[in-house]
Amino acid sequence: MQGQILGVRGHTPHIADDAFIASTAVVIGNVEIGARTSIWYHCVVRGDINEIRIGEDTNIQDGTVIHVARNSFGTYIGKGVTVGHLCLIHACALEDHCMIGMQATVMDGCIVEPGAFLAAGALLPPGKRIPAGEFWAGSPARFVSKVKDTHKAMLERIWPGYSELGGEYRAEGLDLRDLADDAPGLWMRQSARE
Repeated sequence: MQGQILGVRGHTPHIADDAFIASTAVVIGNVEIGARTSIWYHCVVRGDINEIRIGEDTNIQDGTVIHVARNSFGTYIGKGVTVGHLCLIHACALEDHCMIGMQATVMDGCIVEPGAFLAAGALLPPGKRIPAGEFWAGSPARFVSKVKDTHKAMLERIWPGYSELGGEYRAEGLDLRDLADDAPGLWMRQSARE
């Protein structure tokens, strides 16, 4: 599968020049991606019926799907956020420096506050809020504990590491936008409705 960056419904993604978009990622529509953010392999970031905003130094790891809800919630992801492999992030807000564990699901209207953690495999049902500095787990997710120093250390290690790694991949010419030079028209197709 070859990735794509697509305009749809009059919106074209805006991606910082120093962000990294993996060659199999798909970014569609009303999407903004901040500086040094990385969108990894097989991710889908689909802002077709509402907006998606992803801040700087955030990492969206392999296989994650980010979408929105029609006429209600966009998806807003802050700076320094880690979203683990194979997550589903739908019409919600992930605030600065929070972490979403691998294969977790965050549903419509949820808010994950700064420094909060959602464990791997957890399901955060619609409308739930994880307060700053709390660790939640389970399906449905529930409060487990306050964030421990080990959690904080992990977050402080992961997001800078991914910002650096994305920069390395970009420097190697592995960004979708660079690879598209070899296949004209691949990465910035506009919808027929524009």
